[in-house]
Amino acid sequence: MKQVLFIVYGLMNKLELFAILKINVDRFIFNTKFLLLMDLTKKKCVPCEAGMPPLEEAKVNELLKEIPAWSLKDWHLYKKFKFRNFKEAMKFVNSVADIAEQEGHHPDFCVHYNKVEVELWTHAIKGLSENDFILAAKIDEINLLKQ
Repeated sequence: MKQVLFIVYGLMNKLELFAILKINVDRFIFNTKFLLLMDLTKKKCVPCEAGMPPLEEAKVNELLKEIPAWSLKDWHLYKKFKFRNFKEAMKFVNSVADIAEQEGHHPDFCVHYNKVEVELWTHAIKGLSENDFILAAKIDEINLLKQ
């Protein structure tokens, strides 16, 4: 396991290393998926222009493998998060809002006391773009670091 952590350290900054070390090291498969997710978190959302086609189904399925906790709901990315209380849920929503503003790509939220549902799709193209997957990966990263 020391070799894996050394490789991880070489690939990530200190904040991301903390996130990996916080994960139970016995769950190596999850760590592997998290490392794949890091590729998306390094990318920046780029503005989509109207008329640009949404991602094809094969590409959507490929990118879904990089954010395994997300699912498709009505051809939108969807995930439900659960927190200890309303205040923690709202802290999460505000953290996501900060990242969304930086990326120029904004999710839809639905808050139910200590649960937050997040939906992502690119309104300008009426479908999914790589931006949706980038933001989903960054949202997962925020949630992991706050736990």
